[in-house]
Amino acid sequence: MTTRYLTWVTFVAVMGGLLFGLNMAGISGAVDGIKGEFSLTDSGLGTVAALLTIGCLVGALFTGSFTEKFGRKKVMVTTAILYIISALGCAFAPSSILLIAFRLLSGLAVGATSVVAPMYISEISPAKKRGRLVSFNQFAITVGILVAYVFDYFLVNLGDNSWRFMLAVPAIFGVFYLLFLLLNFPESPRWLLAHNRKQDAGKVLFRLGGQKLLDEELPEMETTIAAEQKKEKMSIKELFKGKTGKIVLIGTLIAAFQQITGINAVIMFAPEMFKAAGSARGDSLMMSMVVGLVNFLMTIFALWLVDKKGRKSLLLWGAVGMVAALAYLTFEFAKPEQNGIGVLIALLVYISFFAASFAPVMWVIISEIYPNRIKGAAMSFSTAVSWLCTFLTVYFAPVIQGSLGLEYLFAIFGIFSILAFVFVKVWIPETKGKSLESIHAELFK
Repeated sequence: MTTRYLTWVTFVAVMGGLLFGLNMAGISGAVDGIKGEFSLTDSGLGTVAALLTIGCLVGALFTGSFTEKFGRKKVMVTTAILYIISALGCAFAPSSILLIAFRLLSGLAVGATSVVAPMYISEISPAKKRGRLVSFNQFAITVGILVAYVFDYFLVNLGDNSWRFMLAVPAIFGVFYLLFLLLNFPESPRWLLAHNRKQDAGKVLFRLGGQKLLDEELPEMETTIAAEQKKEKMSIKELFKGKTGKIVLIGTLIAAFQQITGINAVIMFAPEMFKAAGSARGDSLMMSMVVGLVNFLMTIFALWLVDKKGRKSLLLWGAVGMVAALAYLTFEFAKPEQNGIGVLIALLVYISFFAASFAPVMWVIISEIYPNRIKGAAMSFSTAVSWLCTFLTVYFAPVIQGSLGLEYLFAIFGIFSILAFVFVKVWIPETKGKSLESIHAELFK
């Protein structure tokens, strides 16, 4: 029963990730329709696509304090409502201004989800399963991306308003997410304990892992939270000083590298990239579905490896594969004519190595390395920086593609991937198989 309940709770928690993926990738098939409907330039299109990430940045920045004050569950319920409203708003938007406004609103929900989902899952997970369970959030994001591509492919022939149907899809899943959150979904035991609700925390732990989990986790959680509560209230300045500052810098840089290596530009503009390589629109959407499928399958591979091989090894091998694929893409688009199959294979290699490494492992690391006392604020800051990097990447990708060419875009992503490898090699600690409390004790020695 306990394993089944842990599975159910994780499933509901990661539905936010599914909606995250739907909102990020759903616009890829709608790009031509939106551009034609509102007569947008490349820069205008970049604004519509990228302003979602500004909403994400704002949502991520404030979510940490809300999760500490109101609890993880209430924040999740709020995001579910925002997903529904924003998707319907985008679908019925009569102007580009209103479309942008509702994209910003969906961004708030995605940004909040990107903080609260890995935070919540890391707090309910037994130490031996935590890497895999937190990675399920990224797995759900890849499912959302794949589902978005599939819907885009089948809706593209519904006429001039097909893009509106594409942007309405998240509303359907948002309704289910909201219902599941309101049915048999518990608050985080660590949050309950920090708010003097020991009995409730004990009940949740017992349901999640039985008496064994209760005996193993509750005493250590009590000791750590009690020690944290004796300290002065955390100030924002503390995030940037001493050992705490170093840990926050590590978490923030890994979050930034996850984005500036180019993944969201590839996900959002994959059909446009395939068209640039000579594919017809229908073919480019089909190829995008293949990209989404490979992304999905390789994340399953990461789920299997993250608690076996460790976080650091996956990141290093991921960076190597990404650099190789991006080098080939740079070379290919520098030629007058591209090999369409070669471009597809190289993009699939890039997606594969990213999906098996930086995609899930970044969320695992930032959910693990921050102690409870600073977790909300630190995760919010790191995730907000990640979204700022996403905005810059997604905004400038079509601009660089239009003015300089795709070879320069892929070269820039390749340089950042090399820097990511060096950073991981030097700075990232291995956290596999350790309790959150023991990780924090080691980092703050």
